[in-house]
Amino acid sequence: SVSRMEEAASKPSSKVVAVVGGGLVGALNACFFARRGFQVQVFEAREDIRRARTVKGRSINLALSHRGRQALKHVGLEEKIVSQGIPMHARMIHSPSGKLSSIPYGRKGQYILSVDRANLNRELLTEAETYPNTQLNFDHKLQDWSAETGLMTFARSDGSVQEIQAQLIVGCDGAFSAVRKQFLRRSRFNYSQTYIPHGYMELTMPPADGEFAMKPNYLHIWPRNTFMMIALPNLDKTFTCTLFMPFEEFEKITTGEEVMAFFHKHFPDTIPLIGAPGSPADALRRDYFRLPAQAMVSVKCSPYHIGDKCVLMGDAAHAVVPFYGQGMNAGFEDCIVLDEMMERFEEDLSVVLPEYTRVRVPDDHAIADLAMYNYIEMRAHVNSRWFLFRKRLDNLLYAVMPKAVIPLYTMVTFTRTPYHEAVERWHWQNKVINGGLLLGATGAAVGLSCLLAKNPPDVNQLVRPAEQLWSRLMAWRPA
Repeated sequence: SVSRMEEAASKPSSKVVAVVGGGLVGALNACFFARRGFQVQVFEAREDIRRARTVKGRSINLALSHRGRQALKHVGLEEKIVSQGIPMHARMIHSPSGKLSSIPYGRKGQYILSVDRANLNRELLTEAETYPNTQLNFDHKLQDWSAETGLMTFARSDGSVQEIQAQLIVGCDGAFSAVRKQFLRRSRFNYSQTYIPHGYMELTMPPADGEFAMKPNYLHIWPRNTFMMIALPNLDKTFTCTLFMPFEEFEKITTGEEVMAFFHKHFPDTIPLIGAPGSPADALRRDYFRLPAQAMVSVKCSPYHIGDKCVLMGDAAHAVVPFYGQGMNAGFEDCIVLDEMMERFEEDLSVVLPEYTRVRVPDDHAIADLAMYNYIEMRAHVNSRWFLFRKRLDNLLYAVMPKAVIPLYTMVTFTRTPYHEAVERWHWQNKVINGGLLLGATGAAVGLSCLLAKNPPDVNQLVRPAEQLWSRLMAWRPA
C-alpha cells in the first residue's frame, strides 16, 4: 500500500476523474486512475456496502476467469481475490435420473473461480481507498451532468444537493445507467435493450454435516432443454443454486405442492440437499416464494464516449445475460483496455476515448451475443451426443495442434483474445472441422462401395440364413 501511495503521489494530476458507480467496475477503475495520479472521486448512490447490514442488488454468483484476473493483477489484487475463490475445473451435468457426467472447461490445471460478488466489491472499495488521491462518496445519486462543462449534480437522501466539476466522467453505474441518459439525448447514439423471456430465482443449498453437499470444484448444471438450474460453491460450504426458466413457467407454480411436484419431476436429486436437514421440503417451499423471479436484460450501445469528457464502461456500456460468465470479466477487461490506451496515447483523452470505442464496441457486442448462445448450450446442447462428440474432438485437436485449433470456450475464458476475433475464428474452425468430418465420411462411404464392388459378397450366403429364420418363424406356434 505504501508503494502505491508513493507512486500516485509522485505524479500528481490536476485532472479530476469522476467515477459514477461504486460497484465492481467502478471501484476497480478508481484504482487504475489513482495509480496514474489522477484526482479520483467515486460517487455511489447506495450506502457503503462494507457497513450495510444487507446488500441490495444482483447476487448471481460470479465466475472469475483470465480476463478479470489480469485486471486484478494490474492493481495487485489477483492473489488475494483468488485465495478467496473456489476453483471450478468442469461442468458437472445432472441428468433427470441423477446420473452425473463432467465436461472439463479446458486443459488440466485450467479452471474458473466462484467468487462472492459482495465480498469482491468490498475488497475493491477498500483497495481504492488506500490511494491518497481517491475519495469515496456514498449516498450520492446522479441527477444531471453536462457533457460540455463536466458539471455534475448529485442528490443525497437527506435532501441536500452537491455539485462537482470533472475533466472526465466515467459511467460505471450499471445496466440502467444515469450517465447514459445524456447519451440518449444526443444524435447518432445507437442503443438497444432486450429482456429475454427467462427469469432467474436463487435458492441456497446448505452444508451437509459441515461439508459441501455436492462436489465443490464444479459448476453444477441441471439442463432441462427449455430451462435449467445451476449451482456454484461458496466459501461457507453452501451452494448458490440459480433456477433459470421462462417467466410463464414460474407463473404456473403458485403453491408449495406445485413447487415440490416440479422439483420431483425435474430436479429430484436436489430435494434432499436444499433446505435444513430434516425438513428439506419446507425450506424449498419457503425459499421458492421468498422473492419473485428476476428479469435479465442485455444492453448494447455505441459509441461509448462523448468527446473527451465522458466514457461508459462495464454494464453501463454492455450489460450481458450471465450465461457465459463474462459480464464481470468483460467489465474488468474494459479497465485494462482503457489503461493500455492511456499509456499508448500519453493520456490524451481526445485520442484515447474514440480509440476505446473503436476497439471495444465490437468485442462487447460479440460477448453479448455469445452469452445468449451459451444459454441454449447450457440448458439443451449439453444433452446432445453430437455436442459432446464435438467437444471431445475439439479438445483432441487442440491438444494435437494447439496453434491451429483453439476451442471457443478456451479463447473466451483462458485468453485475452478479443471477443469478436474469437467468434470469427470459432466460425472458421467449425467450417473446417465439419468439412473435414463430411469429407472423411464421404471418403469412407466411397471406399466401402469400391471394396464391395471389387469383392461382392455371395448373395446366397446372405439369403439362405434369412430364409431359414423366416421358415422357423412361420412354423412356430404359441403353446
